[in-house]
Amino acid sequence: MATIDQQFIEYIVKTLVGNPDKVSVERQIDEKGVLLSLSVAPEDVGRIIGRRGATAQSLRTLLRALGTKNDARYNLKIVNTDNYTPGEKPAETSEEPVEKPVENSEETEEESEEERSDLAEKTRQDLAEYDDLDI
Repeated sequence: MATIDQQFIEYIVKTLVGNPDKVSVERQIDEKGVLLSLSVAPEDVGRIIGRRGATAQSLRTLLRALGTKNDARYNLKIVNTDNYTPGEKPAETSEEPVEKPVENSEETEEESEEERSDLAEKTRQDLAEYDDLDI
């Protein structure tokens, strides 16, 4: 029977992946806390890690919140299931995803700089609305 932490991660991951039937979460307890090992289909690993590891980090943050409620320390390990056969220990994936080089970096830098200045201006306008509040 799966524990609440396994069910929690499994539920979230199954909604994100293309092959929900290949999602499995194994649980181990040691002196460092609870280790959840997440296995997904090879084609879904990228979805779980996310761009620059954002999705994996979000999963870990949610686990940390659950750990606060349950007085436990959780760690999430995403395991690589390439060439995996049941009964065999899967290989670990790297925590840091590989970034691909950006083509036309000059245009990209100019666009992102414009986006940042637009965002900064919008934030200033939003904050100006709150200037007259008596708090």
